[in-house]
Amino acid sequence: MKTRNFLATAILALTFGFTSYAQKTVMVGGAAMYPNKNIIENAVNSKDHTTLVAAVKAAGLVETLQGAGPFTVFAPTNAAFDKLPKGTVESLLKPENKKTLQTILTYHVVAGKMNASDIATAIKDGKGKATLKTVSGGTLTAWMKGKDLYITDENGNKSKVTIADVNQSNGVIHVVDAVLLSKK
Repeated sequence: MKTRNFLATAILALTFGFTSYAQKTVMVGGAAMYPNKNIIENAVNSKDHTTLVAAVKAAGLVETLQGAGPFTVFAPTNAAFDKLPKGTVESLLKPENKKTLQTILTYHVVAGKMNASDIATAIKDGKGKATLKTVSGGTLTAWMKGKDLYITDENGNKSKVTIADVNQSNGVIHVVDAVLLSKK
C-alpha cells in the first residue's frame, strides 16, 4: 500500500512538475505572458506587438483569437511590420481592406497547438522541412538552421522564430521577425 501511494504521489508530482514547466511564464515585449490567459489577453500587453494587436482589432479577429482554439500563432513584431513597404500597414488598417488584412493575419495561424518541439519533430519526420497548413488555407514551411527555427512563406520569404513556446490558455505563440505573406 505504501509503495502504491508513493508511486501515485511521484506520478502526480511529475505530472504537475512537467505541466508547470511546460506552462512557464515568458517575457515578450517587456510584459509577462501568462499561460492561463488567452492570446489576446497576453498580446495586448506586449510593447513589441502593438501593430499586430491593432491589425487584429481592425480585422475583427479579437473574438476568434479569444476563443477556445487551440491555435499556433506566428506573431510578427512591430519591427517585422516596419520591414513592409512604407504605407502598407496604414493601408491594410483601412476598413475597405479588412478582408485582405484577415487573410494576412490568418496566414500566421495554424489550427492546433504546436510547440517548438512538435514543429521540430515534424521537420525531422519531413526530412528537414515541415509543411504547416494555415487557417487562411495557405501553407508555411518550417525548417531549422542550427538550433534556430525558421518559417518560410509561399513567396520564399523567411522569418526567424525569435521567441518560441509562449504558451497561452488557447494555444501557443511563436514570435517571428518578419511578416509572412501567402500567394493569394
